[in-house]
Amino acid sequence: MKLSFKKFLKSIYNASQGIKYVFLQQNFFLMILITIGTLILGFWLQISYFEWLIIIFLIGFVLSLEILNTVLERTLDFLKPYISDNIRMIKDLIAGAVFLACLTALILGFIIFLPKIIFKF
Repeated sequence: MKLSFKKFLKSIYNASQGIKYVFLQQNFFLMILITIGTLILGFWLQISYFEWLIIIFLIGFVLSLEILNTVLERTLDFLKPYISDNIRMIKDLIAGAVFLACLTALILGFIIFLPKIIFKF
C-alpha cells in the first residue's frame, strides 16, 4: 500500500467540510454550546485527569452520534422523500440513541460536577 500525503490532506479537508455542514444543524450547535460550558466548568472546578478522560470521551461520543443521526436522516430523506411509518420509526430510533447518549452524559456530568459544586459553595 502506497501512502499519499496529498490524499491524507484531501481526507482532512472532506472531513472538515462535513463538520462545517453539521454546525449548521441546530441540535449540533446546541451541543457545542453545552460542550463549551462543560469544558469551562471542568477547568473552573479543576476536575481530575480521570474525570477529564470521561468528559472528553462523552463529548466525542455524543457529537459523533449526532453526526451519524444527521447522516442517516439526510440519507433517508434522499432515498424516500416522503415520510412513511417505517422511515419515521428509523429516524425516531436514531434520535432515541442520541437522546440516550445525552442522558448518560448528563448523569455522568452530574456525578462528576455536582459534588465539586456543592463543596465549592
